[in-house]
Amino acid sequence: MKKSVARAAALLVTFATLLLGGALPASAASAASVQTAAVQPADGTAWFGPDLDWASDSPEGYEGRLGATPSMYGVSVDYPLDRTARQELLRSARAAATQGAVLVVSLEPDRELRSLDTADARAVNSVFEELHDQYDTQVLVRYAPQMNGSWVRWGQQPTEFVRTFRSLSDTVHAGSSDALMVWSPSYGAGYPFGESAGRLRNLSPVDVAKADTNGDGQLTGADDPYGPYWPGAEAADWVGLSMFSYGKGDPTEAAGRAVPLTRSGEVEARFDEDWGYDQPQPKSFYDRFAEAGDRPMLLDTGALYNRELQGDSQLEVKRSWWRQVLAAVQERPLIRGMTVLETERREPEAGNRIADWRLTAVPAIAGSFRTDLERSGDFVFGPVTDRVTVQEGNAAISQEYETGGDQMAWIVWLAAGLAVVFLLSGVIGRILPSWRYPDDGKPGRDLRLDLFRGFIILAVVITHIEIGGPYSYLTLHAVGAITGAEMFVFLSGMVLGMTYPFAVKKFGEWAAAIGAWKRARKQYVVTLVVIAVVFALSFVPFLNTDAITTFTDRGTGTGGVDAEGRVYDLYPNAMQLLAYPPPWYAIRQFLLLEMGPWPFNIMGLFVVLSLFIPLLIWVIRRGFWWALLAVSWALYVFQALNPDFRPLNSQFEAVFPLLTWQVVFTHGLVLGYYRRQIVGALTGRLGKILVGVAVGGYAAFLVYVWAGDHYGFTPAPFPETMYQSLYNTAYQRVDLQWGRLVDIAFFAIVSYAILTVFWKPIAAAIGWLWIPLGQASLYVFVWQVFFALAIASIPGVPWGDFWIGFVVHSVLILLAWYMVRKKFLFSVIPR
Repeated sequence: MKKSVARAAALLVTFATLLLGGALPASAASAASVQTAAVQPADGTAWFGPDLDWASDSPEGYEGRLGATPSMYGVSVDYPLDRTARQELLRSARAAATQGAVLVVSLEPDRELRSLDTADARAVNSVFEELHDQYDTQVLVRYAPQMNGSWVRWGQQPTEFVRTFRSLSDTVHAGSSDALMVWSPSYGAGYPFGESAGRLRNLSPVDVAKADTNGDGQLTGADDPYGPYWPGAEAADWVGLSMFSYGKGDPTEAAGRAVPLTRSGEVEARFDEDWGYDQPQPKSFYDRFAEAGDRPMLLDTGALYNRELQGDSQLEVKRSWWRQVLAAVQERPLIRGMTVLETERREPEAGNRIADWRLTAVPAIAGSFRTDLERSGDFVFGPVTDRVTVQEGNAAISQEYETGGDQMAWIVWLAAGLAVVFLLSGVIGRILPSWRYPDDGKPGRDLRLDLFRGFIILAVVITHIEIGGPYSYLTLHAVGAITGAEMFVFLSGMVLGMTYPFAVKKFGEWAAAIGAWKRARKQYVVTLVVIAVVFALSFVPFLNTDAITTFTDRGTGTGGVDAEGRVYDLYPNAMQLLAYPPPWYAIRQFLLLEMGPWPFNIMGLFVVLSLFIPLLIWVIRRGFWWALLAVSWALYVFQALNPDFRPLNSQFEAVFPLLTWQVVFTHGLVLGYYRRQIVGALTGRLGKILVGVAVGGYAAFLVYVWAGDHYGFTPAPFPETMYQSLYNTAYQRVDLQWGRLVDIAFFAIVSYAILTVFWKPIAAAIGWLWIPLGQASLYVFVWQVFFALAIASIPGVPWGDFWIGFVVHSVLILLAWYMVRKKFLFSVIPR
């Protein structure tokens, strides 16, 4: 009686796995809409946002501190772009795109202006075009800002400034980036700003003539601080002005004590060009360059605060400034943008002390600033362009959105072929019993599973090393709906279900649990180390870490063809980890695995699942496997009905949702634990009949709907369009839809049966390679990240070439096998 019950239970477990497709199919992801970015804010409104210190801050941090989403961000990069500057620009643009913000790019020349040419302009414009194509980003190009000042290395060189501005403007306007050129001098009071940096002594005769606008032979405050640097109406789309409050008086005196706060009307007087001049100005900057040409204006502003001096509070000092600025903006409708300096830095005006320009470092100040922005009614909060979130980037890693067609044909004919071999294996097993797997019934490792895992891990390695060749063609096409990920998770669960009970028997339940948690901890630490090492390698000039730290949409992801070419940053806020102290949000993203190389993201799923192994086995050992599977299916169905729900925000959740993918792992655990009983049930007469009917029926169903589509008949009782819609409604990987779940069970059962019957010839041919790799599959999975990086960093190789792909994949496979044989770093990397 007990034996019959055990056999019935084994059959039930088996067919729960075989018929995994009972859950509701998840809805097909809709294509992301791409809208055209606004050229400028609506009349009477203005964008606003910070000029960030990107080395220690990020849009995510600023948004969190402000409590609202700004509509623009400012970033300063060296020009011409070198590798570092290009990376800084791309990184900041991707971060700004997560909030749908306009990007103000201040290009700061780091060499002589006369050496800049059109090639430099074309190089930076190509990046602007890339950003526009990928994210629909609106870029404002603030070239060589404050060029009328003597404190910048490109300052007070009107001839070369105008030439290079016009050259860059011509290139940008001729391109497809829709970027807008911003001419942005500094407020002119105090011009020509003395002898700072020796600028005035080194002016060429041509520049002297241009700068001496009143013709008296001297450069004084009577000369025009703006006109000599004006590049012309055709070159400038926007005008800008830098206007900062440095306080007044001696640097040892604090604002609000010996130095008064910003006086009422001071900002208005600056806009009227009445404040701080020795000589009266005939016309204001706003009137001359914004209103006269009907051009939008960008204001760059901020108020300095020195914490080392005793005086009025930081809130009082800064609020007295920003309230006047907001009032002045309300009076000038052509001011369409405002960037506010958000950094700490040493300032000569503060006695070379660290001055604080930030408005969001103190919650009370941030809240007061946000409230005043909202009350003014003139400032636009974000997003204002397409918002490309980190979650969208993580989800895009799964490029599988197909209409069916050829991909579905591979699924059909692989299933048909395997079904035929499976059905014939019974006959061949009787004819050639010596080929069978020598299973003597004793507990121990099942080499069939090890060999199968070796095949699966090699499929993962080949797929992640994105080069052409015969291996990649097979792994991408000729394995049906299955990818390495599903079988990797399923087989890991199965092996643990087989081996964990031995640890319980030998050491006891609690000690086994401690051992499992230690293994999970080791997996977690290794994951963090891999993420950190890849980030550190991104600073090595000759390594193309972008190949694994970013992901380029192929147009076959959830965003559809409209997202093709978009590049997603998979290391959000990683640079902020280098700040001192690093902000909490960056630490959190690192510790919770919200960043990392895309070929490695499933590792987070293993870390989380490993934590639950002791509990799951505890339930199984007490005979409640059926309750465990019921709960597992309930979680799966819940996720299918609530596809946006994520218990974690880790990177793996977007591609391998925990509540969905646990169903594969859990079934693997149960099957592994009851493997002997299940094998016995399947080899009985009833088991053989039921499995044969299920395997043959699944293959027959696929062939039937395929034939209906190709030969023009309706495959009753199914609809005429069944075949064409089947891939999108049944075989999507992220959601593990019903067809893919059935395919996992089908592929596992058929492969296990084939390996059992044909074991000796298969093991003799390929066992030497696949078995050791399968036994160290997690170890190989860690190393494949660095294999992918190494291959991507080799320049100029035609990776689509058939023979190059064959050779490279062969070498890497043999290298992985050799490392396993030599147990290289086995003591450090989990296996």
